[in-house]
Amino acid sequence: MSEMPASETAADRHPIGLIVTDDLQRNRLTVFFRLLLAIPHFIVVGLWGIVAEITLLVTWLITIFTGRVPDGLHNFLASFLRYSTRVYAYVFLLADPWPPISGAQGGYPIDVRIDPPQQQSRLTVFFRLLLAIPALILSSVFRAVNQIVALLGWFYVLATGRMNEGMRNISAWLLRYETQTYGYVFLLTGHYPSLAGAPTA
Repeated sequence: MSEMPASETAADRHPIGLIVTDDLQRNRLTVFFRLLLAIPHFIVVGLWGIVAEITLLVTWLITIFTGRVPDGLHNFLASFLRYSTRVYAYVFLLADPWPPISGAQGGYPIDVRIDPPQQQSRLTVFFRLLLAIPALILSSVFRAVNQIVALLGWFYVLATGRMNEGMRNISAWLLRYETQTYGYVFLLTGHYPSLAGAPTA
């Protein structure tokens, strides 16, 4: 499957994208208990997140001086972002399988494409958290909307055994922006999150 829609050119392709290969089928039983089933993942995300925050501080200091995130640090933060995105995709009913506790790319119906590290402006790296504030505010609004979509989807799935495609696509679009926002905060890209485009399939 292509990762780039025909309407998206290489010039406007964001370095972080959401890849959706989900078939909309859902298991009613696991959907009913979805939040309980996600508890182990919330614990892993929390613990991994602590290490990721420490790593981010080290990465920030290095990148201020070099203008580029080292490959190893980039890969570690990218793995955390990919895994946490899958967890929230699972909670928001964007995917049915229990996510693997891994940040490796591939093997899950909702995946995150993250380009290799590129040179970044040292000035924007220094002020990254300040620059990200508008996107973080919008992401928090999107998270609240996604929770509403997930609640409606929960009732829909229990009734039909499938996720509504329109709800899934809206939820994926909201999650993609949130993923790009945190990718920007984590210094995985110097590109600001984009409202344009759609998750790829």
